[in-house]
Amino acid sequence: MNMKWNLFAIAASLGLAACTQSPTHAAAPAEQEPVMSPQQAAIKAQMNYQPVEWPLRFERHNFGVRCYDTLSCSVWYGGMERGNHDAAPPSSKYGAGYLDNWNGSQIFDNFPPPAEVKWQTKDGQWHQAEIDIGEIFRDQMVRHNVPREEVADQPEGKIGSVANILLEVNDHTIRVYMRQRIPLKKQVPIAGQLRHDRRYDLILVKTYTY
Repeated sequence: MNMKWNLFAIAASLGLAACTQSPTHAAAPAEQEPVMSPQQAAIKAQMNYQPVEWPLRFERHNFGVRCYDTLSCSVWYGGMERGNHDAAPPSSKYGAGYLDNWNGSQIFDNFPPPAEVKWQTKDGQWHQAEIDIGEIFRDQMVRHNVPREEVADQPEGKIGSVANILLEVNDHTIRVYMRQRIPLKKQVPIAGQLRHDRRYDLILVKTYTY
């Protein structure tokens, strides 16, 4: 393993340690900026941390599919089929957070041909659609809700995580979302969770009704 990968591994380890809170201590005030140790500062300098390039863009993406309230659902994208050929329950069965923690499962370079969607709704109707992911995201810009001044510096000014493009088939509606981890300069509290130093919002980009 070369020196660069050693530095990345050490930085990741130090970052996790810095974000861990002992259960015997009270939570730090909201939006407290983490204190950097001399060792962390040295590693950051060696890894060439810089302000992120703006606007944020992506060259690869994960792709994911979920189907709800259908009798059958098939999505072909990048030479792979996703979906299910059995009846899928309505999204209401899973509550308001039915899309929480949804990520793509396969990485693609931007962009394969349009996604081919074929599904049968509960009224017995069959539907077909082509969803041109490359056209929707032709600018290759990351959709997110984080202001530039809140984004943490990154090695070489680039965010390392891959963008997630997610396609939901729900009865007569198709929705396309993006989800991207955005590192933050300061930790922020999230209801019901530990403090986080990143945002991972699900952004609705496009809706189609059939």
